[in-house]
Amino acid sequence: MANNHDKPIGAPQLQQSRKAGDIEPFPSGKMTHLAPLPLPTPMPPYGPHIGELNDVYMDFGLGSPQVFSWQVILGGPLSGALMIAFLCPAFIGCIGLIFGYDVAYTWEFVVDFFIVIYPYGNLGAFFSLTIGLAVWHHNHKKRSTLIPTRFNRQRREVCFMPEGATEPVFVPWESLSAWVIEAQGATQYGIHRQYGMGIGYQHGETLTSLEFQCAGLPLAISHWEAIRGYMEYEVNDLKSIQDLQDLQGPDDPPHEGLHTFRNARARMHQQIRDGSRSRTSGFFWYLYHVMTLWTIPNRLVEWEVRRLEEIGKQALPDAMREWSEPLPQEQWAKPSEELLRLSEQVRQLQKRQPRRPITEIFAEVQRSPSNGKRRA
Repeated sequence: MANNHDKPIGAPQLQQSRKAGDIEPFPSGKMTHLAPLPLPTPMPPYGPHIGELNDVYMDFGLGSPQVFSWQVILGGPLSGALMIAFLCPAFIGCIGLIFGYDVAYTWEFVVDFFIVIYPYGNLGAFFSLTIGLAVWHHNHKKRSTLIPTRFNRQRREVCFMPEGATEPVFVPWESLSAWVIEAQGATQYGIHRQYGMGIGYQHGETLTSLEFQCAGLPLAISHWEAIRGYMEYEVNDLKSIQDLQDLQGPDDPPHEGLHTFRNARARMHQQIRDGSRSRTSGFFWYLYHVMTLWTIPNRLVEWEVRRLEEIGKQALPDAMREWSEPLPQEQWAKPSEELLRLSEQVRQLQKRQPRRPITEIFAEVQRSPSNGKRRA
């Protein structure tokens, strides 16, 4: 989950004079700027942190609840208890037979060991389930109180609700700053690398930002590309930026739930019939979902999504709710001529030099003679 004012260690303060393509080094890494003037990148858009998305606005910072989290919370304790209660005695029995102990004696020892150990397995499962539910409750409560950053592409504005503020702040889209961070440090286990993506704006000495860690630099740029693509009418639905496994049908809701379970099962059966998947793989698919309580996690996700939608609509400030209303098409804001010209130059350079780093392309178009005359 993304956090306001949550910066990677050693990250420098955002400089308002920066523009797309600028690289700002700091002692443990560097910050690469992707905006102001949000120029296109060649990375595919990916938006796991994007929540609601429609023709008017997109919410960024929270994302939708995931089935896998409920599978871990519920299935993890159950699997652990079964492994302790059954696999451990069975493993010890096999060891006893290997070392030549009598079968009757080994069986008696395994049964006695099971009677002794299964209460500990149940106790461990109870504590694991309690911790998992406590973590879920903390995150759910945090979700219900946070107001996401909202992007309105009809107005071409971004709405921030800074922490502690009573009224939202509206920022022009083309003046929004965006960056990705690469940082590294030495630990006792070796070199530790960190990557992050952030957006924000600076008003005087005050910096309001939204940052989160990513698994890699390309992924960080893909997060930004999902935002930029939506605002420039290149991304129009959640499926294209979140459903990488293609488990949602045309009429399915844009979040995980019972429909994704049924679609995954139907695809698995079809793959077995086609011969692209073995029956052994299908058996383990069923085993995994039985151990994670079948469709209960999917039903819980659907319940959580409905609850968050109800809470979120009530928590929005009136000014933000009014700002989110659709506009007549003749009142839609248009991209600036400078953004259109620079974006076209970036795309042409990407076609001619697809292996060239995007930061070099950004820097070249920013310092082109036509751009310089325009700024002058």
